[in-house]
Amino acid sequence: SSQLPDGQVLPLPSVILGELGKDPQNPTVCFYGHVDVQPAKKEDGWNTDPYTLTEINGVHLFIRNLYGRGATDNKGPVLAWINAVETFRALELAMPVNFKFVIEGMEEAGSLGLEKLLEEENQSFFTDVDYIVISDNLWLSNNKPALTYGSRGNACFFVEVM
Repeated sequence: SSQLPDGQVLPLPSVILGELGKDPQNPTVCFYGHVDVQPAKKEDGWNTDPYTLTEINGVHLFIRNLYGRGATDNKGPVLAWINAVETFRALELAMPVNFKFVIEGMEEAGSLGLEKLLEEENQSFFTDVDYIVISDNLWLSNNKPALTYGSRGNACFFVEVM
């Protein structure tokens, strides 16, 4: 919970913890994402209502652009991981990893309550996690995505794409 300046206490949104797969032969990858957004108004420069996801055809026949608050930060990336799991299941392919998900709704306000939850779950939910993927990153331009491979306080890796 969070206390307001007037003393009123508001409950924080729940953090969603999910998992799929327990194969001891597979590594366990934990994916983090958030679904909250910063405030927006159409007058801020939006061509569409920022809180209504709007699909607009792109310049190519098969490209569609999605416009809406949080489509890239961070609802789209969260949904991409869920769609990846859905695709493996639909194709009846073996999962290459065990999946764990941490999806929160307070990142834009400093992830209130997340640290406490992580400490509480450290000896249970997170004990078998081998890797963590934070999919809350940006694109360098409309055609150039960014691959975040390290951040302060975490282990960093060099990735070469050939």
